[in-house]
Amino acid sequence: MAETARTAAFFDLDKTIIAKSSVLAFGRPFYQGGLINRRAVLRSAYAQFMFALAGADHDQIERMRAYLTSMCTGWDVAQVREIVSETLHEIIDPIVYDEAVDLIGRHKAAGRDVVIVSTSGEEVVAPIGAMLGADDVVATQMVVRDGHYTGEISRYTFGPEKAVAIRELAAARGYDLSASYAYSDSATDLPMLESVGHPYAVNADRALRRVAVEREWPLLTFSNVVPLRERISGLRPEHPATAATVVGAGVAAAGVTWFAVRRRLRT
Repeated sequence: MAETARTAAFFDLDKTIIAKSSVLAFGRPFYQGGLINRRAVLRSAYAQFMFALAGADHDQIERMRAYLTSMCTGWDVAQVREIVSETLHEIIDPIVYDEAVDLIGRHKAAGRDVVIVSTSGEEVVAPIGAMLGADDVVATQMVVRDGHYTGEISRYTFGPEKAVAIRELAAARGYDLSASYAYSDSATDLPMLESVGHPYAVNADRALRRVAVEREWPLLTFSNVVPLRERISGLRPEHPATAATVVGAGVAAAGVTWFAVRRRLRT
């Protein structure tokens, strides 16, 4: 009897699983921790508002990337890690889409691996993935040396790179991509959506909606946010220590990307 191929469900994070930008959401904790000033917090709130209205297009994301190399140099990893690990539940729990939690649960019940694929920093995406019971995350990775960020990016998980990451995982784990699923809100993730047999547009921006309609991809609307801790008990990893370990791995890239957006808005 032939062995059934493994399948996976790949999820973008911002505006697909959570209602805000994961990196911009930490503006106030960074202010309270002394990393940024009050003006930057106000600009972060404005950036969140604009992100909610229109998302981030290719050029904006590329400008964020350019600023990463100049803004993060010298940041103390331990300080950023501590701030984010202490405020993760407070910041993220209230902005998780109930529909996304249900969908993740259905995929896991069907035996599929759940993988979060995000342009945000691995250090913030990984603990969110652990909270959701995801099997893995793929996210942007920053270079650390002697406990500080060098300002370099070792992997920028954006656009076509998401598709590359998915194919690498499929080759390593035996996923049948033609029977796998992918979810995203942005046209910048078209390469990821095109990599699987079951692409879904979630809260789609205008460009993605147009493509989805042309190709007859399902369109989903997620709008109901619910405190994660009210829903998550059935989706937690078997070993609670996993989440703590992932959080301890660091959160600098999230802070760095936030700082990049802040700098972009100032200029």
